[in-house]
Amino acid sequence: MILTEAAYAKVNLALHVRRRRDDGYHELETVFAFCEHGDVLTAELAGATSLTIDGPFADGLSTTDNLVVRAADVIGVTARLHLTKNLPVASGIGGGSADAAAALRLLARLSGRGLPSADVQRALGADVPACVGSQTMRGEGVGEALSPVSDVTGTPILLVNPCIPLSTAAVFQAWDGIDRGPLADWREGRNDLEAPAWRLVPEIADLVAWLARRHDVTLARMSGSGATCFALFASEAARARAVHETTETYPGYWAMESVLR
Repeated sequence: MILTEAAYAKVNLALHVRRRRDDGYHELETVFAFCEHGDVLTAELAGATSLTIDGPFADGLSTTDNLVVRAADVIGVTARLHLTKNLPVASGIGGGSADAAAALRLLARLSGRGLPSADVQRALGADVPACVGSQTMRGEGVGEALSPVSDVTGTPILLVNPCIPLSTAAVFQAWDGIDRGPLADWREGRNDLEAPAWRLVPEIADLVAWLARRHDVTLARMSGSGATCFALFASEAARARAVHETTETYPGYWAMESVLR
């Protein structure tokens, strides 16, 4: 039996960086939301675990040193896995964490076993518990302390990435360390990593500003540590118009239209 699971693209509707901890991680306040689209994972039980990868962003990905394989080891299921990588790698929209979360959900279904504990999920990555749920949640700590927030299901969204490599570690290193205050309403919040990301990749600043000027946009920001940016729209018609404008204005950029789950 072969089963399929989506690895939903994650966006940070807001991301406040509060401080750098002694262990090197950063205290955060964020709101996670998830798109209906993303990578796709299939699996069938097998005598040994293996992974194959295809898709537009498969190049350079390891089939052995991969969070999908680690997730299979954690849940204790051997399976033949195949990942279709539709999302840019290391782009601030979940990536390996979303893929690992999809593997946990998929292998739990396939084997009839329960999901591992939140602590075990966190050992795979700080964002993995949020990605396992793939519902709008507020995250605190390093993103692992989760609580529900207002529903955004059905909101049209456009994701755009300039296809310029951007290191998460470099963005955090460029952060100025200033605590600009807590996160209340995410609509009035911010992404504290935008400014350091802009200094490293100025195209991001231009892209966020351009998205903010589209018709019927309700919010435009960078997600996570970048370089993917997103815009929320009042209607699917406005998003469709923006998709057309984006592909004409930025023909070399990656773009994906979706809705929030």
